[in-house]
Amino acid sequence: DIHGQYYDLLRLFEYGGFPPDANYLFLGDYVDRGKQSLETICLLLAYKIKYPENFFILRGNHECASINRIYGFYDECKRRYNIKLWKTFTDCFNCLPVAAIVDEKIFCMHGGLSPDLLNMEQIRRVMRPTDVPDTGLLCDLLWSDPDKDINGWSENDRGVSFTFGPDVVTRFLQKHDMDLICRAHQVVEDGYEFFAKRQLVTLFSAPNYCGEFDNAGAMMSVDDTLMCSFQILKPAEKKQKYSYGGGLGSGPPRGKKKKEMAKVT
Repeated sequence: DIHGQYYDLLRLFEYGGFPPDANYLFLGDYVDRGKQSLETICLLLAYKIKYPENFFILRGNHECASINRIYGFYDECKRRYNIKLWKTFTDCFNCLPVAAIVDEKIFCMHGGLSPDLLNMEQIRRVMRPTDVPDTGLLCDLLWSDPDKDINGWSENDRGVSFTFGPDVVTRFLQKHDMDLICRAHQVVEDGYEFFAKRQLVTLFSAPNYCGEFDNAGAMMSVDDTLMCSFQILKPAEKKQKYSYGGGLGSGPPRGKKKKEMAKVT
């Protein structure tokens, strides 16, 4: 999730390399809550147009008119430009893909798994443009959450979609011969957090989320052998501990950005 935190997005590119020096896959939630949703989504779309084979953006639950009408994007469009612009972005969001597979082994989406997901062809058959329905496969891919304290499926406290236990993750990966599920959708303190014995990872890329959380942001790098490493954006309060320069480049030095290695096997 980026959530309109434009300068943190630029910091991510500083750490990982600006396109096309590195390939990127973003997991959704580009707009709402932050102050610069327009700059954020426009930069991402510009990179997608300029480097279509190196840059990929998935849909999050906030890339939906009924959500971003309420949580800030509509108001930002109306205040800075006009409602017609918001409607144009709605048309764009309705065309975004909802899942990606990296090298046939890493399954990526914004939210999580769905009890309706039996094979990947179901996702490929989703007709776009489409709004996000209230229930079903597309809804779950954008809204569901893992829960370490349950087995199987359970109701979600969000009031939308479901939660799923570690057993669901294990069965899914075994069935589809995959190694890892990579998703976003939840604030996590260190910017990334493993689940189900490292079979699922949650990534959240907006440090100091909304200015209210003391979370770090993270980006996961995947090398040719599917080795995963994590690049961390420290929250603002902790930045003062570092003396590696100010502005966008502040934070951990490049040589120490790989905080933890997780071999995908």
